[in-house]
Amino acid sequence: MKVAIDMGAAGKAAAALDLEELLATRLLVQGNSGSGKSHLLRRLLEQSAPWVQQCVIDPEGDFVTLAERFGHQVVDAARTEAELVRIAGRVRQHRVSVVLNLEGLDVEQQMRAAAAFLGGMFDADREYWYPVLVVVDEAQLFAPSVAGEVSDEARKLSLGAMTNLMCRGRKRGLAGVIATQRLAKLAKNVAAEASNFLMGRTFLDIDMARAADLLGMDRRQAEMFRDLARGHFVALGPALSRRPLPITIGAVETSARSTSPRLTPLPDAPEDARDLIFTPGPEEARPVVRRPPPQPMPTADLLAQLSRPKPAPMPVEQPVFAIIDEAERETGIASVLREILEDRDAAFRTDAVLYQDFLVRCRIRRVPGEPLPLSGFRRRLAVARAGIDRHAEEDGVWAKALELSETLPDDLQGVFLMVARAATSGLPCPSDSALARAYGSHSARRARRLLAFFEERGLAVLRIDFHGKRIVAFPDLGCETLPGDPDGPEEIAAQRDAAE
Repeated sequence: MKVAIDMGAAGKAAAALDLEELLATRLLVQGNSGSGKSHLLRRLLEQSAPWVQQCVIDPEGDFVTLAERFGHQVVDAARTEAELVRIAGRVRQHRVSVVLNLEGLDVEQQMRAAAAFLGGMFDADREYWYPVLVVVDEAQLFAPSVAGEVSDEARKLSLGAMTNLMCRGRKRGLAGVIATQRLAKLAKNVAAEASNFLMGRTFLDIDMARAADLLGMDRRQAEMFRDLARGHFVALGPALSRRPLPITIGAVETSARSTSPRLTPLPDAPEDARDLIFTPGPEEARPVVRRPPPQPMPTADLLAQLSRPKPAPMPVEQPVFAIIDEAERETGIASVLREILEDRDAAFRTDAVLYQDFLVRCRIRRVPGEPLPLSGFRRRLAVARAGIDRHAEEDGVWAKALELSETLPDDLQGVFLMVARAATSGLPCPSDSALARAYGSHSARRARRLLAFFEERGLAVLRIDFHGKRIVAFPDLGCETLPGDPDGPEEIAAQRDAAE
């Protein structure tokens, strides 16, 4: 079903946006502060609200006003990450439009909350993969191009969630609409996945040049972006126009809680202005406690105090709990992971199900210490699936491979490490069925797309020899796999045993 969304005017004609095409191709909106980005997003949300489920990532709390008019549920982000993940899963299950209100949180908390919520929507069960329009305002906060003042962990979580939304969200029904003040501040791998563009007013040369490149315009034409008025954008993309098209965004039914500052006349200066400023109010008044100055100490008492022997040190307190043997703990965790991987059906279970099984097995084996968090379990599971032992991790090549794998989403790290293991151990390239099983899928086509994704990221190079065998080379590791049959049987266990 084709649904045309009225975005405003394109000259004398209406500016129509094909909603079904937008769900398949995603949208990027760019414009300096005050150019009308939020107004554009509000127009899009209002016009498409009757047709598609919506999720708004709102860092300033401007879009909560959609709740009263269009029935969006406002989710306060001041919750634990686990709560946000569960709420996001129920949002997809019951197909409810929501606004994730991040107002009041600092930047790092906003990044963690948005990453948890987007991750919960991304990890929803396949039966709930209905179309959802995911609108992210101020996207440069959640997918920054360079590291800022936030921790590396928070940046990695947020950037990974945004990458999943824009790169892999389409198959799960998630259509990303991201808005940013500056293209230069937005991660390129996130911006590059959008096929539709609405470019507003901007002044910096680097942003104008990138906007012109995305729209296929001449660099000399980039100057036009300085002259765009508020609410005026240049549109391009399969859902909008096949050629750059100037459009004017139409009116909206709701309004933001915050508005642009307007000049208002100053009040008449009161005669007692000095008293108003320097006299504390009733709620500010506190009794002032004046302490008497300390009495001087006689010289004899001071010398006596200095000549006193130094007190004996306090005995060191013994720990209340027994000291954990880290070697015993690592051995227990490795044994539990090995038991899980020996089950052939484990490859097709979600990480959440495997994590619960891992916790139960750790309690049965009485593994000491705090249990691994879910993020740590996913990392250890990916390493174990690749057949990497603790001694191999200390090798310089494997340290580099593990570092490269951290740039990938969690569910792809195991596949990358498995192929890298084959390359460093001089083994044939794993078959499509082996790669699919490591990814938790039965689709050989999906396995081939994984290798193509690694090549697009610059991590690997694929080639086919004269006998139709596949070889995967890793330039950063300085090694490559032996020729392997893509249509061969599953050989994950055989390769692991051969490597050991």
